[in-house]
Amino acid sequence: MADFALQAQPIDAAEWLDLARRAEAAGFDTLLAADHPGSCASPFVALAAAAAVTSTIRLGSYVANGGVREPMLLATDVATLDLVSGGRALLGIGAGHAPAEWDAVGRVRPGVQGRVDRCVAVADATVRLLAGETVTVAGPELTMLNAVLAQPRPVQERVPLLMGTANSRLLRWAGEHADIVGLTGFGATKADGHQHDARWRLAEIDAQVELARAGGNAALEALVQMVEITDDAEAVLAGHAERLGVSVGELAEVPFVLVGTEDEIVSAVRRHRERWGIGRYAVRRNALDLLGPLLPRLA
Repeated sequence: MADFALQAQPIDAAEWLDLARRAEAAGFDTLLAADHPGSCASPFVALAAAAAVTSTIRLGSYVANGGVREPMLLATDVATLDLVSGGRALLGIGAGHAPAEWDAVGRVRPGVQGRVDRCVAVADATVRLLAGETVTVAGPELTMLNAVLAQPRPVQERVPLLMGTANSRLLRWAGEHADIVGLTGFGATKADGHQHDARWRLAEIDAQVELARAGGNAALEALVQMVEITDDAEAVLAGHAERLGVSVGELAEVPFVLVGTEDEIVSAVRRHRERWGIGRYAVRRNALDLLGPLLPRLA
């Protein structure tokens, strides 16, 4: 019925390696690491360490910031991870949003259109480099001349591409070009540069899925913000529903929230697949223990 990916960050070496082993043993499909230069670990270094103590779980960035990453360096990191993991790398990429990440590398953060243009250009160039092509790009968002990733070469013939977004243009592009469309449900970035407004109304999710489906047949994945096993989902969701301006009933149907009894969560995942075709979920660290025992029922 669904695959589950676990997104986490290293706390220390022993804990990180243990988490990778536990995620694989529990049946998680993928271990994901975020990319926020200056405020979290390097995803590809962390994932390479996890590769050394696992054998089947996929390993991916969620998501590399296309605004501040260069395609050649990104492709080299992904190809190296694919090599040392025996063909388990996944490239997750997004347009980025935190202004401090542009400031830190001496660039001006573009507006939405500029970030989207850059993300598409970086994703396309990186995929082409991983495929062994010679890449030349001459545009305002990206410039490359005769770039070739000669070594290392990835083990996989095609490293899967995931694009995490709620932007309309990127949803269309990802539906056509990516293997996985990561539905984030994010709206505008708030003043702190990190938090987002939520696009969680069911009609908004319908529209996001329609855009992704218009481009092709990529798998759909939801980024889950809350996982809780409880026999009183209404009480847990009430405050969040009020803050978001939706009813508790509507919030309970949103794929970015998995709250309820084990049976209720299984039923919700089934409904999400029936309504939207969502067959993948990315969940946070606390879900390892909460959802691990449920994965056989959800697979």
